[in-house]
Amino acid sequence: MGPVNEQETPVRLAAWVHGQVQGVGFRWWTRSRALELGLTGFARNLPDGRVEVVAEGSRDHCGQLLAALRSRTSPGRVDQVVERWTAAKGGLEGFLER
Repeated sequence: MGPVNEQETPVRLAAWVHGQVQGVGFRWWTRSRALELGLTGFARNLPDGRVEVVAEGSRDHCGQLLAALRSRTSPGRVDQVVERWTAAKGGLEGFLER
């Protein structure tokens, strides 16, 4: 076997979205983008007003989701997105709003 293509190795993106992102359809919108990209994971509201997004899939597709979170096309108002990249852990099915 040849070298593993790093772009194909599944990764996990955890992103914390700051701003006016609760009660505006942000989790539904995020789920739609993630499903279009073939990602698994979830988006959930946090008590402090942030939305946490966890997605697994290819680095390229997770990167596209991160770019969408930072774009001006999302509902509400995104002030900042804090990201963390780790190896995929698996165990996620579909993409859920929690």
